[in-house]
Amino acid sequence: MESACGCWLVALPAVDGRQYVYRVYAPEDALLADLFWEAWHCHDESAFPRAWDLFGAAEIRRVG
Repeated sequence: MESACGCWLVALPAVDGRQYVYRVYAPEDALLADLFWEAWHCHDESAFPRAWDLFGAAEIRRVG
């Protein structure tokens, strides 16, 4: 049985001192590491300053 999809917010700190937040849609039982990598790859492809690729530095929470 598949888990229902939910919305997650993943905040990534960047080298410019800011925090960039990404919305990730994934199952409720998604692994936090998978959510982190999904957000980090979206950020890495953007024009924003580089985000830290440290899992422990990310803030991840489920919304809704």
